[in-house]
Amino acid sequence: MPAHPREDARPYAAPAHRPDLATLAELVRAPAALTVPGDTAAGGAASPGLALSSVCLYWAGMALNDYADRDLDAVERPERPIPSGRVRPGQALGLAAGLTLAGLAVAAKAGGRPALGMATALAAVVWSYDLALKATPAGPLAMAAARGLDVLLGGASGGGPRRDRLLAAGAVAAHTYGVTALSRGEVTGGSAARSATALTATAVASALACAHVSSVTSRAAGPGAPAAGGVSLAVRRAAGFGLTAVYAALVGRAQLAAARHPDAGRTRAAVGQSILGVLPLQAALTAGRGGLASAAALAAAHPLARRLSRKVSPT
Repeated sequence: MPAHPREDARPYAAPAHRPDLATLAELVRAPAALTVPGDTAAGGAASPGLALSSVCLYWAGMALNDYADRDLDAVERPERPIPSGRVRPGQALGLAAGLTLAGLAVAAKAGGRPALGMATALAAVVWSYDLALKATPAGPLAMAAARGLDVLLGGASGGGPRRDRLLAAGAVAAHTYGVTALSRGEVTGGSAARSATALTATAVASALACAHVSSVTSRAAGPGAPAAGGVSLAVRRAAGFGLTAVYAALVGRAQLAAARHPDAGRTRAAVGQSILGVLPLQAALTAGRGGLASAAALAAAHPLARRLSRKVSPT
């Protein structure tokens, strides 16, 4: 059960005007959205519309998260937009609903019925997680499923063989499971079990990413296989495996630091770095497919996202 706010707290003081863009950016964790288009790229999306749909659904989930957590945040994080009075609960819920509808509409336009079906499943998981599953043992699994479905959204209109799409989705889902488990100690502090779960998930994500790179490049080496934009298989393998190593090092180092010093501040920092650390993982998966330009953009987005996260927290 969520904690009740202090009796003297005034969590929902009505704002004098509509929330400004900075407040809305804080509500939806705008910088963290840089980690979202890479899901659809890893899934093999051919249309940028699928990435836009993914961002809309992600932002919807963030707004809905703060709506659902408004009483708990009044005690633990009173500076957030709703308890601080800068956003009304109804405004956050309305924004979440509007962004969800926008995400579904864009998916249908960009990828037709298959993409709409996948986006609908993703939206259902997002709403179920925020409104019912977050505080339960199924919470991390639901969040992992959401990011895995986000990858599959990218391949809904033809993202290559099913095995490759499932390996990519599994890698991102495993990473997300570990981050979500670790995030449960952001306020109270971490634990040995949470750190072990996060580190194991990072190792599994790395292994699945390597399996994905091996699978797509081995298939490309077969007779009659089409070339990926003239990119040699050796370059694709080197980029895929190299970026996977970068991912494991960045995320694993942050999670190890939290394991050694499991206070709330260190745990929160590890969660933030792990959220952004999905970018090199997505880049590795995309590079394996031969999309080196997209992979380079995802890798370059990591330092940008870190700078932006100093202004707007991704957690």
